[in-house]
Amino acid sequence: TSTLPDAMQLVTIFTAFNPGEAQLIRSRLEAAGLHVFVAGELAALSVDGYALAIGGIRVQVPEVDVEAALELVRDDGSGAGPEEKD
Repeated sequence: TSTLPDAMQLVTIFTAFNPGEAQLIRSRLEAAGLHVFVAGELAALSVDGYALAIGGIRVQVPEVDVEAALELVRDDGSGAGPEEKD
């Protein structure tokens, strides 16, 4: 069990299999003012194939920021909203 308050618990909101993709997501989240932690990146850079073996590089945010982070990750950056249906 963790002693951190729920608001401080880290939640994985994205999993990447290369460091570049993880850093792109991290940058987008940090630009929006969110605190971000990237887990497993250094190990993946050190050992070829390690990211795949551990299930990916995990981009994590505090639990209180999960909804905002997921919305940013899902947004493709085009600024276009969902298509309207007739």
